[in-house]
Amino acid sequence: MTEPNMSLVTANISGAGSDNLGYGAGNFYRPFSVFSVLTLTLLAMLVVATFVWNLLVLLTILRVRTFHRVPHNLVASMAISDVMVAALVMPLSLVHELNGRLWKLGRVLCQVWISFDVLCCTASIWNVTAIALDRYWSITRHLEYTLKTRKRISNVMIVLTWLLSSVISLSPLFGWGETYSEEGMECQVSQEPSYTIFSTFGAFYLPLCVVLFVYWKIYKAAKFRIGSRKTNTITPMAEVIEVEASRQPQMVFTVRHATVTFQMDGDTWREQKEKKAALMVGILIGVFVLCWIPFFLTELIIPLCHCDIPPIWKSIFLWLGYSNSFFNPLIYTAFNKNYNNALKNLFSRQH
Repeated sequence: MTEPNMSLVTANISGAGSDNLGYGAGNFYRPFSVFSVLTLTLLAMLVVATFVWNLLVLLTILRVRTFHRVPHNLVASMAISDVMVAALVMPLSLVHELNGRLWKLGRVLCQVWISFDVLCCTASIWNVTAIALDRYWSITRHLEYTLKTRKRISNVMIVLTWLLSSVISLSPLFGWGETYSEEGMECQVSQEPSYTIFSTFGAFYLPLCVVLFVYWKIYKAAKFRIGSRKTNTITPMAEVIEVEASRQPQMVFTVRHATVTFQMDGDTWREQKEKKAALMVGILIGVFVLCWIPFFLTELIIPLCHCDIPPIWKSIFLWLGYSNSFFNPLIYTAFNKNYNNALKNLFSRQH
């Protein structure tokens, strides 16, 4: 997602007689400072790392036959959207920052860039939501959520993810607001109020509600299972019980301290797997919320209240959202030993 009038690297200083275009007689660009160079370097490293890491995940899924099924198709969809963010969105956003938020590449490239920006970021967010839903159903309904059902539902979620993302991203091209201003040299997401509400809710607030609900249900399910794992014990009330047969009174059976205990020490394999999956989903959701909520709060509130925040914070919120595409593969592979082993094998075969 792209936010107007912000720059991390360059600054525009206006004189008393300058115009509103940013390049009048009293305007000039401040030379690069040490902070600017460090910021630019870090952002460039973030772009490269995001692209490389997600590409490695994709290559691993393609080369390992056991990954050609659910839930790895959801991970592949997420990696594709994040690779596209790194390859098609972040580099042009960095150029935009370097030019002081002035767009010098023409209307067509502006529309292409904004469309891919909204498409890829929205798809990345909904892919995280799809993975959370898949984990939720596999934990809470593992008997009904068979492999065949899981495959069908995951494919439907992938199609819906990219379909919804396409609708949100392509709507401005059919007249729902304007993305390019030749006079102001601006390239930004459509500022039409109705589109702002539609895009922010469709791209963030709706999936946010879904993932928060999912994690709450996972937490409740885990809490219920912990509470239900109690030791079941049967203990006779009397210390010595004598049972006499009705027909043969001389026969007496004596039982002392008869205690039957049903208990399992430690967690079962499935419970350990579910705990790990729940932890992964929790971290994935937490990072997703922390990365995107500052940007989408300002994106929704600023047009409604006609207020503004310093440009430096707008840029920080924008790139913080982009960084979610870097964290996604790190979080998923950190909780999956199969991915770690597959990545090691991928590198060992190259030598």
